[in-house]
Formats: sequence, C-alpha cells, structure tokens
Amino acid sequence: MRRLIRIDDTTLRDGTQGEGVSFSSEDKVRLASRMDALGIHYIEGGWPGANPNDLRFFRRMQDVTLKHAKLAAFSMTRRAGGRAEGDQNMQALIDAGGPVATIVGKSWDFHVTDALGTTLPENLAMIGDTIAYLRPRMDEVLFDAEHFFDGFRANRDYALATLKAAADAGAHWLVLCDTNGGTLPADLVEIIRAVKRHVSARLGIHVHNDAECAVANSLAAVAEGCEQVQGTLNGFGERCGNANLVSVIPALVLKMKLECIPEANLRELRDVSRFVSELANRKPWSSQPYVGDSAFAHKGGMHVSAAQKHPETYEHIDPEAVGNHRRVLVSELSGTSNILWKAKEFGIDLDHETPDSRRILDRLKELEDQGFLFEGAEASFELLMERALGRHKAWFQLEAYRVIVEEQTGDDAAPVAEATVRVRVKGMLEHTAASGNGPVNALDHALRKALEEFYPSLKTMKLLDYKVRILDETAGTAAKTRVLITSGDGEETWGTVGVAENIIEASWQALVDSIEYKLRRDERQR
Repeated sequence: MRRLIRIDDTTLRDGTQGEGVSFSSEDKVRLASRMDALGIHYIEGGWPGANPNDLRFFRRMQDVTLKHAKLAAFSMTRRAGGRAEGDQNMQALIDAGGPVATIVGKSWDFHVTDALGTTLPENLAMIGDTIAYLRPRMDEVLFDAEHFFDGFRANRDYALATLKAAADAGAHWLVLCDTNGGTLPADLVEIIRAVKRHVSARLGIHVHNDAECAVANSLAAVAEGCEQVQGTLNGFGERCGNANLVSVIPALVLKMKLECIPEANLRELRDVSRFVSELANRKPWSSQPYVGDSAFAHKGGMHVSAAQKHPETYEHIDPEAVGNHRRVLVSELSGTSNILWKAKEFGIDLDHETPDSRRILDRLKELEDQGFLFEGAEASFELLMERALGRHKAWFQLEAYRVIVEEQTGDDAAPVAEATVRVRVKGMLEHTAASGNGPVNALDHALRKALEEFYPSLKTMKLLDYKVRILDETAGTAAKTRVLITSGDGEETWGTVGVAENIIEASWQALVDSIEYKLRRDERQR
C-alpha cells in the first residue's frame, strides 16, 4: 500500500498575505469548493479571531458541505500570563465551526524573548495549555512550530521542547515550519532526521520560498517521513511566497508514486491554478512548472522534430496528466517540423516532401529578421502560411486611411483622435470615419464601421490588449515599432503582430490580421 501524503492548503490565509493578493469571503467560499473537488485534505480558511472577512467566511462555510476536505481554522497560542479557557482567540476558533484547529506557536527562543516578550518556560506552557484545551473540542489539532528550523539551529534543545509540549498535550500533527524560507534541502533533511529521533508524532512540513527551495524542501521532507505538506496554490504568500502546491502535488503523485489527491483529479490542476489567479486578479505565470503555457512549449526545430517522434525526449511528463497541452512556437529558430506541426494545428494540409514548408519557413525568417515576432501572434502566423501557399482570401482591400489627433483647449480637455478609412468590400467602396480615445482606437472603430454591415460577426470581437515595443532604441523616433494586439470574441482569444517605422502603420497591420483571422475562422466554422 502506498504511503498517503495529506495536503493542507493554506491559500485562503497564508496566500492572502502575499503582496497584492486579496479574496472576499465569497471568493474564499468558491476557492474552498474547488479545493475540495480537487481532493485537498485540509483547507485552512483563515483566522476567525483576527478579521471580520475570515469570520464571514467561516459562517458561510457552515452552509457548505465539503465532500473530501476538512476545514481548519487558524489561531495562535493563548496569550502569555492568561488562560486558554478565557482567551478570545480560542473562543473565536471554536465558534468558527471547523473541525480542525491549526495553532501556531514559537519554537525559536529568540522570538519568544524578543518578539513575544515572555519567558521560555511560559511559552512552553502557552503551547501545552492551548493544545490541551482544544484537544477535546476539535476533531484534530495541528501545531505549527513557527521558525522551527532557525530555532533548531539556534537552540536545538528548546526547539525540540516546543514539539514535546505540543505532543504531550495531544496535538495530532507537529508541523515543522521554515518561516523565513532560508533553509536549504540538505540542512532541512539533517534537522528532520534529528527530530524523528526525539519525536514519535506525525510530522508535517510548512516552508516558504525565500531561497527558491520551497518545493524542493517539501519533497525532501516527505522523503524523510513527513506525512503532511502545507502550501498554497500558485505559491502565493508573504514575501517570496509559500511552497507551490501546483508543483508539489504532481511531483508526489507522478514522480514519487505516493498517494495524495486522486491521480485522475490532476487533470484539473491547470484549471484550478488559473481559477485562483483569476480570483486574485493575477495574470497566470506562463513559465509555471506543470501548468504554465510555456511548460510544454517547444521552439527549437530539433526539439520539435524529436518531440513529434517521442514526446518524452523533451517532456518530463505527459502534459495532459495535469490538464495542460503541448505547444509549438514559431520563430527564427524554427525548423520544418515546427511549420508542419503548426499547419496541422491550423487545419492546413501541408506535406513534408513539398517545397511549401520550406517557402513558409523562409518567409517566417525573413519577417522575423525585419522585427516580426510570432510567438505571441499565432493568428498572424496562420495568415502568413495561407499567404505563402497562395490560399489567402482578401476580405477587403484598403484604399487609404488617415488619422488626426486634435489637441483641445482647456486644462481638463483630452486630445481627440479621429480616423478616416476607405476600403473596398465585396466590390463596394466604403468611406467611414470614427473617433476614439487614441489614434489606434479610432482606426479600429472606423474599420469596424466599414465592415460590420458586410460581416456582422465582427460586432462580437473586441480588442483586449495592445502592446508596443521599440525595436532599435538607438534610432530614436525613426526606430521600427512592433505592435502586438490581443483580440477576442468571447469564444477564443488570438494575437496578431505588425512592424513598421510608423506606429500607426504597425497597428494597422495587426488590426487587419486580427479581423481577417476572425472572418476566416467564422467561415471555417459554418
């Protein structure tokens, strides 16, 4: 039977201590439900005695049935010189209604004397009294030994004494915390081995990422016998964050072959990661291991060729196992394999033995030498392939455009941009004008105005993002400009690119590609 490693997700408390991360009580309810569906064992919901938002969350969760996870409420030990029975934090924790209590206590003598301002014996009494009071009132009590690894290095005997105080009082779990996040794996392993010689209780691990070792330390701790891992989704947390459970969980299941969440649930990992980012109003980390857009992206032609034959040559796991997918990028580093892969992805019939793929590759490298970049503009690359193959359909032809920016008088008056466009659509000349909050926005409005009567589906399309990059800073205002545009229609998002010495011309190129991609895709779907 495989060893079971329990996951204690602290995103709803520790994760919200990260800079710029905040969840409403309703956000936390939705997140808890997703964690439960994923198969997380413990969900630490927050500190009900510390703020109203956490208290509201626990009250809301009393009406929510968790099918898999146990809800944990967090608190500190009773106050120095007081009694657990009369401590407001203890009462708030019990009133929260969660079956599990997570109690943090000091295990570093320096923190006891200088941060808490109390004595070493009193701190041990605080730990013991708190655990003993909660033991009969909760299903489980976890003791988080804060700063344990720093404390062990500073005063080994006292750090171990804090664990003994918690264990003697009945704590179900002793969680060793690397709160400052500076411990390296070799040191962590040595200390855990020493702990196991003195403590028989079940151990957990809680590490921060200040030395970029949180995931490695968590896995090393499991290898040394820890049976619980605390961390956060996407590694959110104070300073440099906590152990990233999105990396820890698949490593435990797929690589260490341990029982954790159900293996089938790993396919939800990418979606859960993005769900958390969305609620935190954070852009997903493209290079995030396992679930990021770049995690299984191949760019070099040799890599793509090998991955086509045997994916394991450049992929450490099957991307679908964690809900991700393989991607092939196109650039000046591309080979014929990249072109064939993308052609298949776009539904373009391209044979390896014909000169078509070489012609597309040559055109690609020629354009990238001019400053085009297709990694974030795959819609433009699809159109490039169609043009190189002589299959491009012209949905409209530009005759002329003009953009005027007028500076208005008045202290609060913003400049007004107006664009005029003349295009020929289905044999008819359309001459339209529109204003916007900038020259590109005005140009976009004018072009849409000319085309929407002929192509009504364009009304669903929106410009979502607009980026400008100066390619040669030394050329000053004469430098080439690259414009990347992201567009969407509620069903799909796509990127397009334009390059020119004139920023308006570069923007026009990207706008035209964006509209033509939308029209081409709509036609194929009919």
